[in-house]
Order: sequence, then C-alpha cells, then structure tokens
Amino acid sequence: MRDEPSHGRLREHLEPLSPQEGVERFLEHREPNVAESTFQNNQTTLEQFLAWCHDEEIENLNELSGRKLADFVHHRRQEVKPISLQKELSAIRVALEFWADIDAVEPGLRERVHAPDVPDGAEARDVKVDSAVAESILEYLDRYRFATREHVVLSLWWKTGIRLGAMRGLDVDDLREEDHAIAVHHRPESGTPLKNGSQGERWVWVGERLFELIEEYVDVHRIDVRDDQGREPLFTTRQGRVSDSTLRDISYRWTQPCRWGECPHDREPENCEAVGTPNTPSKCPSARSPHGWRRGSITDHLARGVSPEIVSERMNVSLEVLYRHYDARRQDEKMAVRREHLQDK
Repeated sequence: MRDEPSHGRLREHLEPLSPQEGVERFLEHREPNVAESTFQNNQTTLEQFLAWCHDEEIENLNELSGRKLADFVHHRRQEVKPISLQKELSAIRVALEFWADIDAVEPGLRERVHAPDVPDGAEARDVKVDSAVAESILEYLDRYRFATREHVVLSLWWKTGIRLGAMRGLDVDDLREEDHAIAVHHRPESGTPLKNGSQGERWVWVGERLFELIEEYVDVHRIDVRDDQGREPLFTTRQGRVSDSTLRDISYRWTQPCRWGECPHDREPENCEAVGTPNTPSKCPSARSPHGWRRGSITDHLARGVSPEIVSERMNVSLEVLYRHYDARRQDEKMAVRREHLQDK
C-alpha cells in the first residue's frame, strides 16, 4: 500500500510542483543545450518517469525521496537491461538537479539515485574515443602540456586500455625501467583492488617513448606524497592518491573538442553547459568516459592487426567479452586486417 504523503514533513523551503509541470519545465530548459538525439532520449525517459509517478499517485515532486527513487529504479529494472537503465538514470539525475535548483526537490537528491552494475564492456560499442580524436588530444598535450598528469594518464589509456581502477592503483614502485613496462597489482588490503582480482595482475609493456614520458612526469610534475597506506601512488593530488572522480574528469575534460580544436556542436563557450561554472565537461556531447578510451584502444589495437589473443591478455578481458562488447571495428576494417595476413600466405 502506498504511503500517504505527509506535507508536514516536507522541508519548508520546497515549493509544490507537479511531475507533469516539472518535466515540462526541465525539457524546456534542456532542449536548447543538448543534441536532438539526447533531448529525444531524455523525453522518452521522463515519459516513463511520469507514468510511474501516475501509478504511484505522486502528485508533487516534493514527495520524492531516496526510498521512492529506489522504488523507481527497481520498477525500471524489471523493464530494461542494466546498461539501458544506467542511461535512463543519468537523465533522471540531471532532472533532479534542475528541480533542486527551482526548489521542487531536496538538494543532493540526485546523489541518492543508484544505478545497477553492468557487465564488463556492456556499454554501446560506438561510445569510444576514435583514433583520430585520441591522436589530436595527445598531440596537443605533447606540445603544450608535456609530461603533465593528464598527458600521462591519457597516453596510458590510449596505449594500454587499462581500466580506471588499475590506473588509480599504480604506484611509482610498479615501474619496470629495464622492460619499459608497468606491473599491475591487485592490492585489496590497501584500497586498490583489480576488477578481476589476482587474475588481473600482469605486466603491461608501454614502450620506450611512453616510459620516458612517465619518468619525466615523475621527476617534474608528480606531487611527492604518500597515500593513507604509506604507498607512493603514481598519480597524486596534494591529498594523496588520485580519486576515481579526478580520473573521470580528466577523460571528460580532454575529450571536449574545444580544448584542443574547434567545437563541432555550434556552441559558444559563454553559454555552453559543459563549460560553465561549475565546470561540467561530461555534458558535452563529444565527451567520453574512461571506458571510451579503453574501448577505443582495444578497437585500435585490433584494427592495426594485433591478434585478439594478445589484446585479450594485454587488456585483461576475455575473448568472448572482447568480441561481444569491445570490438567496434566496421566489417570492412575487419576484412582489411584479414587481407593483410592472407596476402602473405
């Protein structure tokens, strides 16, 4: 049985707003700032949200709480796959942030929307960093921000496809100078586990040039601190080991084309929601998550003719998952790789 709303318990600063009007206000605000496809996806998601509000007899957005939003997530989990639900909930979070700004829901409510975990690599295969984009970004960093933290992080993502958690867990002691490699370790006892546990441990060859870049970063730009466990993280802030959110921000920020080229979305920096204050680079249609670098790197390795078995071991991903979720090559690109091998036979 549905709990009856107790308006006496609602925070005094909130102003009543029906779900229908709230959605209309949000979409009116959203439409000029996003691509048409994004707007249409948001529209569809919020239609589902309105239907749920109707079924639950929620007539005022003030009534929304963490528990009610958990009920909505549970409801949608019965209808869509986890990866689709993640995308839906991303739109819901943005709407909740807007509604909080106009005093319709409690501030911070968006942080109480928890998406389900998804299988490794289950995002859409076309959501990746393309080779031309990666090369443009790295060329810019090489010229203007050489050996900075973001230069090394993005170079490693592109050259190795390493996962975000493994990147964060690297220590200075993991560098293997003689082999131009990095040792990836599973260290759950000190806060840096690997996704696949001890089976994810391996040495990753990075080559002489990238290894020299890493050494330059350590010598010149790395903030010399230890983490709470007494370890020397490779990537640091003044507070210690770099956080997941900082690494994500590096990815989103540097895949914004306006940082190293021209904006392809006909936006002006002064009114772009991805450049405003506070900076929200993930709202740029071109921005990509760390997983986009991983997927792009895997695709690039395969397109250059590196065998799937080698890529599988290097990226610590099974062949089944690699083919199903990561291989974003077109059919003609796959044929071109096969042709290179067959012509020599």
